[in-house]
Amino acid sequence: MKASRPHDETVVKLLRDDPDFATAYLGAALDESDQPGGQAALLAALRHIAEAQGIASVAERAGIPRESVYRALSPRGNPTLKTLLALLNATGLRLGVQA
Repeated sequence: MKASRPHDETVVKLLRDDPDFATAYLGAALDESDQPGGQAALLAALRHIAEAQGIASVAERAGIPRESVYRALSPRGNPTLKTLLALLNATGLRLGVQA
């Protein structure tokens, strides 16, 4: 019988193995952000991407204390636009708009 691995851990491993997956993953989360639970899922996706790159490293590049990153990207997080944009920039990602 195979041992199972928690979902979050599996996603972080996928993101480490394939950094390009981050764009599709965050894009899908953003597409669903207006659905029930979608905002929490969006923060979770960004948290997974930050974990794959190393939270401390992302926090340093964003100019945000590590503890603040954890708090902002927690299930109950409510980051400011400034924090969200800093974290996206630090992970090498950008928000886009489509009609």
